[in-house]
Amino acid sequence: MAGTDLIAELEARNLIHDSTDRDALRDAVSGGPVAIYYGCDPTADSLHVGNLIGLIMLRRFQDAGHRPIALAGGATGMVGDPSGRSDERNLLDDETLNHNVAAIKEQLGRIVDIEPGRGELVDNRDWTQPITILEFLRDVGKHVTVNQMLARESIKLRVNSEHGISFTEFSYMLLQANDYLWLHDNLGCSIQIGGSDQWGNIVAGVDLIRRKRSEHVHAFSWPLQLASDGSKLGKTTGARVWLDAAKTSPYQFRQHWIQTADDEVGAQLLTFSLQPIEQLRAVMDEHDEAPHLRFAQRALADEMTALVHGAPAAVAAAEAADLLFSGDPSTASEAAFTTLAAEIPTSTIAETDLDDPIAVFVGAGLATSNGDARRSFAQRSFYANGVHLDENPQLRSLERVHGKYLLLRKGKKSHHLVEISS
Repeated sequence: MAGTDLIAELEARNLIHDSTDRDALRDAVSGGPVAIYYGCDPTADSLHVGNLIGLIMLRRFQDAGHRPIALAGGATGMVGDPSGRSDERNLLDDETLNHNVAAIKEQLGRIVDIEPGRGELVDNRDWTQPITILEFLRDVGKHVTVNQMLARESIKLRVNSEHGISFTEFSYMLLQANDYLWLHDNLGCSIQIGGSDQWGNIVAGVDLIRRKRSEHVHAFSWPLQLASDGSKLGKTTGARVWLDAAKTSPYQFRQHWIQTADDEVGAQLLTFSLQPIEQLRAVMDEHDEAPHLRFAQRALADEMTALVHGAPAAVAAAEAADLLFSGDPSTASEAAFTTLAAEIPTSTIAETDLDDPIAVFVGAGLATSNGDARRSFAQRSFYANGVHLDENPQLRSLERVHGKYLLLRKGKKSHHLVEISS
């Protein structure tokens, strides 16, 4: 597949914002397998949706026969990238960075094959820590002018900000440039990618390789992904949607995509989905016939959740959502109830407690008092496992899902999951 015009497809998906010479980039990609790298700093023990586009980009290139290099910036993570920031980052120690790198390696491996011979996961501490300050100034700093660095937008914004910029963060661009040089020399890397806010750092590496090796390498960026408030999607900025299930559950992760606005979902599908463009157009055609069914959002949410958390978790998250939004509880899997139990109020009660339905609904927080519960029963506002309850509910007679679950509901949005103890 390396001979296909992958650059044309990325252009059609609006995934190229800036680039080095486009024709040369196209020729390099179509001419045979290339090594391409995307880096992210392990400043937390999880990646987030802001990183996801980079990982999926590596996956696109890997699927087309190229070699992906995922870089965990242990060294640059110690310094902190000033891009998209108005203040200084907290510096991390080796122990924290080791923990973070180990955590994100597992997340990377779900999306990109980093097994030997298929891809690479590298940590820039391995080649940065042995360099002395004099060597770094001589071999890297000598080839970059302060004028060049000050011209970069991310640096200009920080220099003119209230907090200014420390020399530590000012040097970040040089460290990233040296990463590209090392990867080029040692792993044959000829393309670097990243978000558009990284463009200044990226081209610094292109320039360094040209000056030191007299060779032309390539780079491109994609449009920066923004949160609904207009801020950059990141670990400490924008909407925090993590790839770690312990930080953002598969259910919450899926809901993030389900909540995509109708006027944005087509672009989001093109950006993130690995499905062919023609198939995505068919999805949008079906979506446009009945937007209220959120067909495109469901397609996007299911694919992304399966990609990040695996197909079983994606199915359980979808079932759990259906349980809350009109699905039939009796047909849901036990995995769906396990997923749901982590998302809504849950309690365990004894079999005999079912004889007092008023106490059950009050204890579940779906009624504020016995009187409120009686009024709600009279008004037929309560449900249990999808059954509409009347003034004389017989909870014991209701069939429990998987022999133990009752999903209680008041109105359309208030839920409580009850597990009946044996």
